[in-house]
Amino acid sequence: MKPYGKECVLAPLFKLSEALLELFVPLVVASIIDYGISNNDVPYILRMCLLLVLLALLGLSVSITAQYFSAKAASFYSRDVKAALFRKIESLSKVDLDRVGEATLITRMTSDMNLLQTGVNMTLRLLLRSPFVVFGAAIMAFTVNVRAALIFAVTIPLLTLAIVIFMCISLPRFKVVQARLDRILSRTRENLVGVRVMRAFALEEAEEDAFKKENESLYLMQIAASKISVLTNPVTSMIINLSIIALLYFGAINVNIGSLSQGELVALVNYMNQILVELVKLANLIITITKAINSGNRISAVFHLESSITFGNQEDVAQADDAIVFDNVSFSYSEGAKNALSNVSFSLKKGQTLGIIGGTGSGKSTLAALLTRLYDVKSGEIRLFGKDIRTYSEKALSETVSMALQKARLFKGSIRSNLLFVKEDADSEDIDNALKVARAKEFVDKKGLDAPVEALGKNFSGGQRQRLSVARAVLKGARIIVLDDSSSALDYKTESEMRRELGSLDSTLVIISQRASSMLHADKIIVLDDGHIAAVGNHEQLLASSPLYSEIYYTQFEKEERNE
Repeated sequence: MKPYGKECVLAPLFKLSEALLELFVPLVVASIIDYGISNNDVPYILRMCLLLVLLALLGLSVSITAQYFSAKAASFYSRDVKAALFRKIESLSKVDLDRVGEATLITRMTSDMNLLQTGVNMTLRLLLRSPFVVFGAAIMAFTVNVRAALIFAVTIPLLTLAIVIFMCISLPRFKVVQARLDRILSRTRENLVGVRVMRAFALEEAEEDAFKKENESLYLMQIAASKISVLTNPVTSMIINLSIIALLYFGAINVNIGSLSQGELVALVNYMNQILVELVKLANLIITITKAINSGNRISAVFHLESSITFGNQEDVAQADDAIVFDNVSFSYSEGAKNALSNVSFSLKKGQTLGIIGGTGSGKSTLAALLTRLYDVKSGEIRLFGKDIRTYSEKALSETVSMALQKARLFKGSIRSNLLFVKEDADSEDIDNALKVARAKEFVDKKGLDAPVEALGKNFSGGQRQRLSVARAVLKGARIIVLDDSSSALDYKTESEMRRELGSLDSTLVIISQRASSMLHADKIIVLDDGHIAAVGNHEQLLASSPLYSEIYYTQFEKEERNE
């Protein structure tokens, strides 16, 4: 809030000015009754009415000014915190994101940020104004009539006690509601991302029932929390109305004996109503502030997360002959879980092509994730060009290793913007070459580089998304290119052409695939089985020596022959 100190001072200051003007209104009304109406002094009444209009216009102007400054401070504050939160989330490792959960982080960025912004806005507007009006009205009541104002001295503590009790009961329930919101958001996200799977297995009704249960649970928690908080208004209104009855009873007696004027009684009733309105506002403000503090704590917890992966200071990539070395590497996704990779060791020279093949769950994608340092090894060491991968800075590692993921991810924008995502200064020739290598030039030329791309590339086929993803990886010009099953949606002819183009690059290639055809021309092939290296060699060697590789190869090629 420091950059908006001026707004944070001016907003409550103008609100206090509005409250001060409001406190004078009952006195003006009292003077109209006691002096204007009693004496039938029409000019005096008109003058006092003009004064009321003037007070209203001044109150309106200072109120609008206060609203402007509070809204400005709150919106700018929200903008800055969101930007900082986004940067923080981007700095977290894949391990941290898996542990915290994407749904939780989305809630922090949306629902929690909205509650925090509202809390800041309301705090600047009402936190000083409401107590000022409550105590100001009580003080003004004492200036009107001390004995009648004693009713205020009883009413205000009773109202405060009622509000505090309701707050203490309802606020913990609102915290539970916010936690439930995380759960329903997580389920919603799962359903939206997996809508094709749901439809393929006709699970719409089952998922709808599960969602209804989660939604019903959230609804019941909200009702339970609201049942207490909604009692605040009727209870406070009851206390105020009883106080007004007492005030009218006491006032009627004193008006009769002449110790209290009619105008003063009206002023006291007006002050009592002002207290009621402001205490109700204050009660709602306390709920809003408590929700905002709870949301702020949840956001703060993200800021206090430390990334489990820290990068080194090595900016220059070494020039060793071995591009990649895995030295007895083991890895598991969580503490105490079974290793996804165990004692993996191999090396690859600069400019060579490495093929990694194996069944589902054998650890192929895990190996790729370790190469790009999405995760850190549990034991052992990975060296790139002679240096431990952990010594490289984030920038140096990013420039050294480029990756096309198993699930091609495109961003909303255009084809051009998706390609330039990895290299902003790439020229038309660089883009053309990358598209040619990825065998994507033909369909891109038809659509145009500025053709729109929807979120996740949903307006492109699976094969087109994969080819654009490969083109993006190639355009980066990294010394190591990792292709994690990034041709699974391509036909064999297109894949063969892409593989031939990739072979002409100077980069070291790591091709991960379940297709044996992708491995045929690799300098070295690693066969993974349940996280272990089952065999290493080239295609001919493995056909002769590895039963697992032979089984994969002959099974796939027999299928091709049958299809032909």
